[in-house]
Parts: sequence; C-alpha cells; structure tokens
Amino acid sequence: MSNTILTADHGPWVEITLNRPERMNAFNAEMHGELRTALDAAADKGAVLLTGAGRGFCAGQDLGDRDPAKMDGPPDLGMTLATFYNPLIRTIRDLPAPVVCAVNGVAAGAGANLALACDIVLAAEGARFIQSFSKVGLIPDAGGSWTLTRRLGEARAKALALTAEPLSAAKAAEWGLIWRMLPDEALMEEARGLTARLAHGARFGMAQTKRAIHAAGEHGLDEHLDLEADLQRECGRHPDYAEGVAAFLAKRAPRFAQ
Repeated sequence: MSNTILTADHGPWVEITLNRPERMNAFNAEMHGELRTALDAAADKGAVLLTGAGRGFCAGQDLGDRDPAKMDGPPDLGMTLATFYNPLIRTIRDLPAPVVCAVNGVAAGAGANLALACDIVLAAEGARFIQSFSKVGLIPDAGGSWTLTRRLGEARAKALALTAEPLSAAKAAEWGLIWRMLPDEALMEEARGLTARLAHGARFGMAQTKRAIHAAGEHGLDEHLDLEADLQRECGRHPDYAEGVAAFLAKRAPRFAQ
C-alpha cells in the first residue's frame, strides 16, 4: 500500500501530510491521486491542515517523471496541468472548510503555489518560497502567476518569477504573501491549534466568507455589495447565527453545529 500521503483524523478536522521526504515531497502521479482523495474525504470536516514530512514542504513536480530525455518526444505539460495541478488547486479553493498550510521548509515551484492556494499560510522561520520555474524554462503554474500578481502586484510577481530568487518566510509575511512566520519549533503546535479552533467555529459562515473573498477580485463594488447581501441573508437564516447571538448575549462560548 502506498503512503505518499498521510492523514490524521482529529474528528472535526484532519491533518494531511505530503510524504515523499526522500524527494522533498515532490509530486508524482501517485501522490497527486492520493492527495485529491484525502481532500475529497475531508469535504465534511470543519478545517484541514496541510503540511510536509521531513525537512521540506514540497519541491513541486518530480522532474524525473517529466524528463524529455526519457520520453519519445516533448512532454505535454499543459496536459499535466489540466490533469493534475489545476484540479488540485480548484479542489483546495472550493473546499467549504478553511485550509491551513504549515510550510515546514522549502516550498518550490508548484509546491510553493500549492501552499499559497490554501486559505491561511503559516511558515517556519527557516522556510523559503521559490518560484523555480524560470530555471527550467517554464512559467509559474498551479495558480502561481495568478496568486503572486494579486497578492504582491505585478512588479514583485515578475521579479520573483523571472529571477527564481528564494523568498524568506519573514519577507513573505512582511509582503502579505502569507499570514504569519513562526519559529521552526513552534510551527506545528500553532498550526494544529489554529486548525482545531477553526474546526469548532461557525462552518456555514466561514464557507460563505471564503465565497465572498474569492469573488471580490472579480467584482466591482456594486456587484459585490449585492453578493454580500445575498450571502449575509443566507447566514442570518442559518442556526449558527442564532447560536452566536445567544452565546454573545449570555457571555458564553458558542456551540456551533458540527
């Protein structure tokens, strides 16, 4: 039985670990399939934590599987994206539950952009984000050119993509690319605690929050105000709102539906 992905079920939330440490958790077809399966199985969870085994988070694509010298002709990398990476990024983005990523070391290429596709990204002090594509004549994929441009602006996105210079966790946090940098030894405790807190929150409201924020970049203000009204109407009719108000007025912790 393969174990390129490890899962630890904590009831309301699940921890998913990329587990090819001997290859810096680089993706092959098997790991893609197992990660998608693990994410699909987490669809009813309150939160998901994604991290990597060993000394790195993910080195991106395992280039040994895409070496033109070992093929009859050039690989169709567009098909690779359409078959593997694009569905993976969409799966993460479309999960109703918050997805926390704990970047425990180097995140390079598609591995960096996998991390950045998650909702909240924590990184160890020693972590590095590397858009390594230009070193092999490629463009940032797995949503990288989209995410970098929207979070950092065109100038920084171009510089990171064209130079392939490593970006430290400290600078990534300073620039707003990730949520927070933590001491290496504190990363997983903080990440697990955050994921558990989210898992016990108001799930319906958090799912609608993700919908609203995802749509914001595509809307003008008037259109987005209408969407907010629609989503808030749905939230107000959900039992979590009544429970949240009752808990606030009674000065107690809310007991949201799980």
